[in-house]
Amino acid sequence: MFRKILVANRGEIAIRAFRAAYELGARTVAVFPYEDRNSMHRLKADEAYQIGEPGHPVRAYLDVAEIIRVAKESGADAIYPGYGFLSENPDLAQAAADAGIAFIGPPRAVLEMAGNKVTAKEHAIAAGVPVLKSSPATTDIEVLVAAADDIGFPIFAKAVAGGGGRGMRRVESRDDLRSALEAAMREADSAFGDPTMFVEQAVVRPRHIEVQILADSHGETVHLFERDCSVQRRHQKVVEIAPAPNLNEDVRQAMYRDAVAFARSIGYVNAGTVEFLLDTAGGARGRARVHRDEPAHPGRAHGDRGDHRRRSGAIADAHRLRAVAR
Repeated sequence: MFRKILVANRGEIAIRAFRAAYELGARTVAVFPYEDRNSMHRLKADEAYQIGEPGHPVRAYLDVAEIIRVAKESGADAIYPGYGFLSENPDLAQAAADAGIAFIGPPRAVLEMAGNKVTAKEHAIAAGVPVLKSSPATTDIEVLVAAADDIGFPIFAKAVAGGGGRGMRRVESRDDLRSALEAAMREADSAFGDPTMFVEQAVVRPRHIEVQILADSHGETVHLFERDCSVQRRHQKVVEIAPAPNLNEDVRQAMYRDAVAFARSIGYVNAGTVEFLLDTAGGARGRARVHRDEPAHPGRAHGDRGDHRRRSGAIADAHRLRAVAR
């Protein structure tokens, strides 16, 4: 088991991770920028190291080299990224591997694949998961316009490398499509360094359901139930409800099966969530996206009585899922 775990995050997620580490018998390391010098997560850890330059607190938590430096200096044998910041950054996973430090999360190749929406959708289709109609990825606006005509409006124009609502536009009619594509491509190029786009069928009045999954490196994957994340502002979740209310049981079970099948198809390891959209008729379509740990841990307690952060650490230490899921 790990002796010392560095948590590359802050606030509640870091404190919960420390608690899970203590249950595993590991010591903990916190990182903090100057602005967080009085934060609770700094005080709760066994050791704490300042990172980054004063005046740039967010940049400090995104600095892979600084995280690896502290991990080496502190003697940490594992890094837990939590959610946000570097949690889905393949560079941290690779840097940790190069330094001989365990990364509590999926390996670089899986993070890169899961972060590419088009490639992820291809895996979902191969796994038999129903997905929304979409176009191939391209920077050719004419190709995207033709694809949108075939799919039918409304559609979403989405950046292949996008996330958090950036590089995405909902388009109601053909008249607005070109300007929306141009704006989304500029935003995607600025935010992600990649203007490649695709267009996707938009679901009218959708319900956004996420299924929690947990997978080990031996090929075993399970679901940890679902939550309703439909209440959003600017494509960012505001409220999560677990279990999802007023959900047809057949649809619920189908989403569980599809989430597990998709995670297996991409070789996902550790904790993550698979997203689905439900239309007004109750049909579920996978968004072919699996992402890392989520902030709404208390809400999941209704369906999952264990702490998946503790399980994540045990899985990263090469334990089999059946040994840590009790």
